[in-house]
Amino acid sequence: MTKLTRRTFSALALAAPFVPKTALAADVEVRMYFPVAVGGPVTKIIDEYAANFEKVNPGIKIKPIYAGDYVQTITKVLTAIKGGDVPETAILLAADLFTLFDEDVIVPIDNFVKTAADKAWLASFYPAFMENAKVDGKTFAIPFQRSTPVLYYNKDAFKAAGLDPNKGPANWAEMRDMAKKLTKKDASGAVTQWGIQIPSDGNTGWLFTGITTGNAVRLNNPEGNKVFYDDPKVIEAASGWYDLSRVDGSHPPGVISWGATPRDFLEGKAAMIWHTTGNLTNIKQNAKFDFGLAWLPGMRQNGAPTGGGNFYVFKGASQAKQEAAFKFIQFMTQPDIAADWSVKTGYVATSAAAYATPTLKSYTDGFPQAIVARDQLQHAVPELTVHENQRVTKFMNDAIQAILTGARPADVALKQAQTEAMRVLAAYK
Repeated sequence: MTKLTRRTFSALALAAPFVPKTALAADVEVRMYFPVAVGGPVTKIIDEYAANFEKVNPGIKIKPIYAGDYVQTITKVLTAIKGGDVPETAILLAADLFTLFDEDVIVPIDNFVKTAADKAWLASFYPAFMENAKVDGKTFAIPFQRSTPVLYYNKDAFKAAGLDPNKGPANWAEMRDMAKKLTKKDASGAVTQWGIQIPSDGNTGWLFTGITTGNAVRLNNPEGNKVFYDDPKVIEAASGWYDLSRVDGSHPPGVISWGATPRDFLEGKAAMIWHTTGNLTNIKQNAKFDFGLAWLPGMRQNGAPTGGGNFYVFKGASQAKQEAAFKFIQFMTQPDIAADWSVKTGYVATSAAAYATPTLKSYTDGFPQAIVARDQLQHAVPELTVHENQRVTKFMNDAIQAILTGARPADVALKQAQTEAMRVLAAYK
C-alpha cells in the first residue's frame, strides 16, 4: 500500500479553496456518512485521510459515520435530516441524485466554486462520472468512490480448459463459448466449477445495465422521468442472462449472491465473474492464482455502467460547515489521494490527473489489471438514475430475478415492470 507524505498533504491543503478565517475561527465539525459496502480495511483508510486533513486544517474536525451499505446509508441520512440533525456531507450512490434533489436536501457544488483553481478542479473529473452528477445544469455531486463492473477470469482455469490465459472474452458470444468450456462436473454430474457467474441479488440492476449497454440500449432517459424496460433489446438482454444457466448450463441457476461471488471466484468455484472493480484490491490480495480482467463482453458493442458513490453537501448545515465540507471534498478528490484510494481499494480514480501521479503510474505498470476499468470508461454510461430511483429500480430488479428463477418469461416480467415504473414516473413529466 502507498502512503501519502506530510508534504503531499500540505500541498493539497494549499490547493484547497480559501475559507475565510472568520468562518473557521472556532472548531467546525464535519460529519460524513460513509457506506461500508465492499471488502477491505476501508474504515481505516478513511480515518487516515480524515486525520491527515485535520493536521493541515486544525480548525476543522472530520467525523466519519460508517452507516452500512448504500441503501442503509441514504436511509440514515434522510432520517437524520428530517429529524433536524443535518449532517454536512455524505458518500451516497451517484444513482441517488434525483432522490436527493427531489427531497430538496442537497446544495449545488457550484455555490462553492469561485476561483479559477476551483473551476479547473471541477472540470477535471472524467465525463462519464459527471453524467449523473448534474440536474438542470447545476452540479450537485462530486465523484469519489466510483466504479464499473468488469469481468474477472482465472488464468489457471483458462489454461486447464485450453484457452488463452492472456485474453478474456471480447464479446458475449465468446463469453458463452468460454463459459461452457470452463464448466466442470464431478463423476456424479454435480458442477464443481461454473464457467461464468453474474450476481443478481444486491446489484441486479447495475450489472443488468452492463448487459443492456452491451446490447446497445439505455434503460432511462437523461431527465430521469422515463424508463425503457420493455424495449426489445432490454428483453433480449434479460433472456441472454437467463440462457447462460437454463440453456448453456454454465451459470448457477436462480438468484446469485453479490457477496458470495468474489469468494466463489477465489475458491475456484467460478472461473469468470462479473463484479465491481471496487473489489479488485481485495481479490488481488487473496487470490492464490493468476487472474485477468477484461471489459464486460457485449452482445452488440462494448459497454458498461458507472456506479459507486459521490460526495454530496446538505442543506440546513451552516455556511461555515458547508464551506468546511467542500474544503474536505476537494482535499479527498485531489489526484494524489484519488490515486492512493484507487490503489488501496480498486475503485477507479476519478480524474486523468490521478493516473498521471507517480503512485498510480508505478502501480499500473506492475499491475496492468488496474487500468482495465479506467479504459472501459470510454464505453460507459450512468447506471439507472431516475426520480423515485429506489422504487423504480426495484421494479426492474424484481423482474430480472423472476426471469432468472424461471418464474416469468422475460417479456412478461419486463412489460409489467415498465407499467409499474411509468405509473410512478408520471408525476415527474
